[in-house]
Amino acid sequence: MEFHSKIYVAGHRGMVGSAIVKDLQSRGYNNIIAKTSTELNLIDQKAVVDFFESEKPEYVFLAAAKVGGIVSNDLYKADFIYQNLLIQSNVIHQSYKSGVKKLLFLGSTCIYPKLAPQPLKEEYLLTGVLEETNEAYAIAKIAGIKMCDAYRDQYGCNFISVMPTNLYGFNDNYDLQNSHVLPALLRKFHEAKIKNEKEVTVWGTGKPLREFLHASDMANACVYLMQKYNDKSFVNIGTGKEIQIKDLAYLIKSIVGYNGDIVFDITKPDGTPRKLTDTTKLNNLGWKHSIALEDGILKVYQDKFLNQGY
Repeated sequence: MEFHSKIYVAGHRGMVGSAIVKDLQSRGYNNIIAKTSTELNLIDQKAVVDFFESEKPEYVFLAAAKVGGIVSNDLYKADFIYQNLLIQSNVIHQSYKSGVKKLLFLGSTCIYPKLAPQPLKEEYLLTGVLEETNEAYAIAKIAGIKMCDAYRDQYGCNFISVMPTNLYGFNDNYDLQNSHVLPALLRKFHEAKIKNEKEVTVWGTGKPLREFLHASDMANACVYLMQKYNDKSFVNIGTGKEIQIKDLAYLIKSIVGYNGDIVFDITKPDGTPRKLTDTTKLNNLGWKHSIALEDGILKVYQDKFLNQGY
């Protein structure tokens, strides 16, 4: 990409897209196209066709998606598969039709089989049964990967895919019904501290292991790969480090400064037992994360709950 290149970031208002925009701008890329969902409904095929015909972006970061936590993924399966399939199909196809030089599609590590060997290597895709609670979302993301590969094979499009691990960061979703575990825990502990509640309930047993990557690191990796990576196979983006949910809860409790107890509600689902990415491929390409988990959580907590007066 040249500094004057026309770059479209789909989903620029979300945590992922906004982090990519910020990283691009910090590097000197300022010809960035950003449309809100009101200005451009990516589910509407005609609207997407008209957008690409009029704007003619040269590079596309496809970060737009319907996302949510374990509860919303399980309750709204039809919405997750339908909307995500439409969004990515419209953008990928019109990127091909309008001659986009390169597209980067963002997936998710939920694409991997529920009981895949750990850590998760890129070649484990489609080798087993998916986690049931987010199967619909995962299938949509797998379709996006395969669509990029198909357009590369048939039309020679330079479309690449990346699979970020669990993300957190600025501009995250803190709704307790459809957010991911880390932001949900931050909100729970913060509110419990303010209300002087005696205990905080954490869903599940606390035993599952999860990996967390700050969105700023993720964005940095995406821009890095957009500049340097041009192969067919997708790339994991992560830290290669994991933490038990129980330990995460106690870490957040400490960061927030909450003095009450933690109770684990074992009637709630745990989800996948373990989900750790193998980052060998990404590291060999010359990129490694820079934000430690505790430092990242502290910065996010200060920004959202202290500086913004949540």
